[in-house]
Amino acid sequence: MPDLSRILPDAHIPELPNPYYGKVRDCYDLPDGRRILISSDRISAFDRILAAIPWKGQVLTQTARFWFDATADICPNHVLAYPDPNVVIGKRLTILPVEVVVRGYLAGTTGTSVLTLYKQGQREMYGHRLPDGLRDNEALPQPIITPTSKAFDGGHDEPLTAQEIVTQGLLTQAQWDEVSAKALALFARGQQMAAERGLILVDTKYEFGTDEAGNILIADEIHTPDSSRYWIASGYDQAFRDGTRPPSFDKDVIRAWVASRCDPYHDDIPEIPPEMIAQTSAVYIEAYETITGRRFEPDLSGETPLARVRANLAPYFTR
Repeated sequence: MPDLSRILPDAHIPELPNPYYGKVRDCYDLPDGRRILISSDRISAFDRILAAIPWKGQVLTQTARFWFDATADICPNHVLAYPDPNVVIGKRLTILPVEVVVRGYLAGTTGTSVLTLYKQGQREMYGHRLPDGLRDNEALPQPIITPTSKAFDGGHDEPLTAQEIVTQGLLTQAQWDEVSAKALALFARGQQMAAERGLILVDTKYEFGTDEAGNILIADEIHTPDSSRYWIASGYDQAFRDGTRPPSFDKDVIRAWVASRCDPYHDDIPEIPPEMIAQTSAVYIEAYETITGRRFEPDLSGETPLARVRANLAPYFTR
């Protein structure tokens, strides 16, 4: 197991301009139109930061790198360079105001998931009609896109249909046609490659944006354990027969531990035990190795991960 004392809880670097600190990534906008995206080791749930998980940032960056490389023929992406295992230099895009989720199975736990809506008796959702008689975690007749509005003002995402996306002026018809075609093609490639690794890509979220010329690119991350649900194929059939959740890269252990001890939306979060931190780190590393078929090589250079990131980003310092 890699050294669990090496964590990157944040990447606040005063010499870099125009900072934006997200839940997981710390970003900086360079004057020339490039963006620096640094994946920290923070893990969030309940709209809060719960802990820092050793090597999580490197796992996410390198998993996304694997998929960006494997899908560039389907859709161009924002990546320009990887100066550090936790860092992407990308084109600064105008992010489209629609969150694009592709689902291949009747699964999910949130209020907007197809399983939740289906169990409430809905059959028409997101502009699709689902047949009666589907069971929890069953494959859908074909993958569907379940778009939602992006709540930039802190509100809740709202389900959308393709027609609403166009009539509300969120995207043009041509933009939606291109985004939906690329999303389904990316998902098909992801499912195919995941199956070769003994995995089922169940559903995933894509972030699309436009560059200065209006071209549509994929941004953020792609097919990572944070943006996607993966099941382990060898256990799916038995779980489906038993009506239980298929085996997965289960990051919910921390979420469940916290939720059982407090109201995570209002109370202080209790300190996460070290053994749970270690277990979650191991899950992320296992996910990387299974998804990519590559051995995880932790970058141990630098006195600390932040010192290493600073050294690798020194050429981009503006003061």
